[in-house]
Amino acid sequence: MLRGGLSRLKESYRALNPSEQKAAKFTLDYPDQMVQMTVSELAAASGSSQSAIIRLCKTLNLKGYQELKLCVAGDLQDSSSNGDEYKEINPGSDLSTIVTSVSNNNIYSINETLKVLDIQKLQKAIDLIEGARRIDFFGSGASQLVACDAQIKFMRIGKACTAYADNHLQLTSACTLTSDDVAVAFSNSGETLQTVECIKAAKNSGAMTIGITRYGNNTLGQLVDVHIGIASSESDVRSAATSSRIVQLNIVDIIYLSIAGHQYESSLKYLNRSLGAIKNSFRVK
Repeated sequence: MLRGGLSRLKESYRALNPSEQKAAKFTLDYPDQMVQMTVSELAAASGSSQSAIIRLCKTLNLKGYQELKLCVAGDLQDSSSNGDEYKEINPGSDLSTIVTSVSNNNIYSINETLKVLDIQKLQKAIDLIEGARRIDFFGSGASQLVACDAQIKFMRIGKACTAYADNHLQLTSACTLTSDDVAVAFSNSGETLQTVECIKAAKNSGAMTIGITRYGNNTLGQLVDVHIGIASSESDVRSAATSSRIVQLNIVDIIYLSIAGHQYESSLKYLNRSLGAIKNSFRVK
């Protein structure tokens, strides 16, 4: 079953032009009506145009309006069966509500990402990382924590990689990459200046580049060779990245386990070696 139409619209909305936004907003507000409409009917009901709706479908990487309708219809069926949706956490919420809401929101964002995840692009990213001489992971703020997690994982299976916290060191490292290397950038918005500059430097050095960022059009996504779009519905008022970080970590786990499974013998050797060294050196005696 096709699905992910509503997720694609939500994540791409801010990057759409005004006419496309009208059609997108109507679809998000009245999905049950939209799936019953022709393209001309949606154009009239939303105040958009048929040409804008066709452009919208292309922006969403869909073959056409019919595929968009099928994806939205699949979302409606999913919604009616499980009722999942992103829940805001309001001031004064009790602990039980916060525990449930945060956990459900993280699960929701992962499931929404699965709906928009491009498996072919994901496989290309896996192949690039697996064959790289060196891997540089870039990110700022909460995304740098994801970059650090990626470094720890891939280092343990014998991959030469970096994930500097300092932006100057990130940029310096990016400038020393070669055509045998890969740069991987994490940014939920896709607009983090420091991360974008690192990817520009990596490309100028000849390295292949991968971006794990919000689905839809954004600066980082347009700049990299492989853009892995993710969905992360988050409150506009938040103290730190929450579900976006969880989704990024989930993508890292997928890539890591795919490569470790493909290079099972060598990965197991390195894992056992590092685990043994840590146990022997740091275990309380």
